[in-house]
Amino acid sequence: MYISIGRSSHVLVSSSSSSFLAKYSTFRTAYGTTPIYSPGRWGRGARHSRTSIQAQQRPTWLPGLDPPAYLDGTLAGDFGFDPLGLGEDPESLKWYVQAELVHARFAMAGVAGILFTDLLRVTGISNLPVWYEAGATKFDFASTRTLFIVQLLLMGFVETKRYMDFTNPGSQAKEGSFFGLEASLEGLEPGYPGGPLLNPLGLAKDIRNADELKLKEIKNGRLAMVAMAGMFVQANVTHVGPIDNLIRHLSNPWHETIIQTLGWSGS
Repeated sequence: MYISIGRSSHVLVSSSSSSFLAKYSTFRTAYGTTPIYSPGRWGRGARHSRTSIQAQQRPTWLPGLDPPAYLDGTLAGDFGFDPLGLGEDPESLKWYVQAELVHARFAMAGVAGILFTDLLRVTGISNLPVWYEAGATKFDFASTRTLFIVQLLLMGFVETKRYMDFTNPGSQAKEGSFFGLEASLEGLEPGYPGGPLLNPLGLAKDIRNADELKLKEIKNGRLAMVAMAGMFVQANVTHVGPIDNLIRHLSNPWHETIIQTLGWSGS
């Protein structure tokens, strides 16, 4: 019997109809050999059965899957999922990591905003439009065109600085790069700005060793992206907000479900 420890663990077990426990063998690892108890000496003419078991040293999105070589588990939230092979190029992989991080944060903010404003609307606390009609709402303090231009300028400025920090890490933290407010932002690494403005609680100051916080953020972000996609479909099918749909489901949980809703929308 032997067991080799590497990126994956391979166990080869041999057995026969004769006595099973007889003598010692060796446990081979990268650090040396250790004697272990092994199956007994084989009898002549005995039939041997061999079973190969492969176990991953880290969790993957599909149990038993051998992840691609370029996804070695060092990235936050890396579970070996890349069926299209988009991350084979190292430079492209860096960009996809940043893109997912930004989309995850937007999704988390969007889901929280939709649920909060929809709760205010349903309870009658505030006279707000349903979330998918909010963009067409006209406000008294500014015209729609003015709001659009202001948002375009602000978002354009922030996204430009984010892209420049991605292409040249640390460049946006240099003195004079942000109206003298660089110390207040204190960029930690690409994708993780900090300082009292963007990290008031002082979490993950040592960002390179904040693996647990990075993992929690990307997991919540991925869940929020799925929830956001669900809200898009929900609004298109039911034409009401998520809180309305939740109340409708709780009032009749066995008959007001996604199955019945999709069935009625198709009929």
